[in-house]
Amino acid sequence: MPIYEYRCKSCSKHFETMQKVSDKPVKECIYCSSKKIEKLISQSSFALKGSGWHKTDYANTKHGTDKTCDIKNSDKQPSCANCPSAN
Repeated sequence: MPIYEYRCKSCSKHFETMQKVSDKPVKECIYCSSKKIEKLISQSSFALKGSGWHKTDYANTKHGTDKTCDIKNSDKQPSCANCPSAN
């Protein structure tokens, strides 16, 4: 179940609640019972686990050298002479 974040406009407190996606938004502050609350858009996070993801497979430099844009070192600018946008 997703966790939704709210902020009360009266007392300025933040609170979270676990709700189903189909549930109606909370209408009342849990601290001061004010009806002046707003639903916040909070940053979500997730982790890609297992093989087949960019982090584990495609970002690995040992998987071939047929890349169009090649970055030799992370502190250098990419050599994009072969990139389609450079033509």
